[in-house]
Amino acid sequence: MNCSVRFVLVNTSHPGNIGAVARAMKNMSLSELYLVEPKCFPHADATARASGADDLLESATLCETLDEALKGCELVFGSSARARRLSWPTLTPRESIETIAKASPGAAVAIVFGRENSGLTNDEIARCNYLVSIPSNPDYTSLNIAAAAQIFAYELQLQIIKNKVSKYEQADKDLNEIRVVTNDELAGLIGHFKRVMEETGFIEPGNPKTVIRRLRRLFARSKLDVDELNILRGLLSMVQNKLKVS
Repeated sequence: MNCSVRFVLVNTSHPGNIGAVARAMKNMSLSELYLVEPKCFPHADATARASGADDLLESATLCETLDEALKGCELVFGSSARARRLSWPTLTPRESIETIAKASPGAAVAIVFGRENSGLTNDEIARCNYLVSIPSNPDYTSLNIAAAAQIFAYELQLQIIKNKVSKYEQADKDLNEIRVVTNDELAGLIGHFKRVMEETGFIEPGNPKTVIRRLRRLFARSKLDVDELNILRGLLSMVQNKLKVS
């Protein structure tokens, strides 16, 4: 994932929640924390709940308005547990992260978390491209802000891992698309090695003993591709040319 993802907390009332969010972020290798008019920050409770993520608290960006915190963002997701009268595109956390994964490289993305008691206002939601709702017990949808942040952070980390695996799979696919040498091509290479080894005196002409058989087994095990075959044949030809000159 080539995006820059920031977590934006709006008017957080309990400093301990800020620390807990910082901890959740650092657990999942996230570092961009933005705080919009926190009620009480910095605070010892934030540091205590951060449990070692003090660096995120120290580097947190303090903003006076949500617009300031969202400056430069191409995609904005608002976390909301409440049903809204507004008709707004709504995703699950996983769907939101999949959307982020499709964003342009280097894009700045924000995930916005509202107040503990009332969430985001309609005006704040209007600044979001999507609402994100965490599937939960319909009879008890209240989720601590740090718990919600942990879910988003976890989904982001899963996407990062998925991207890495995809790159490895693509590399394997590219490798598999290179043609492996055929049996007759391998026989030609072994024959070339035999001639060079005889010309250099490495083996006696007509008496290769077990060397050739071991070479054949070595190359069969390595599954040479055509490019590798050409490199070896070119090297052997160069050796023969040098022998003729000398």
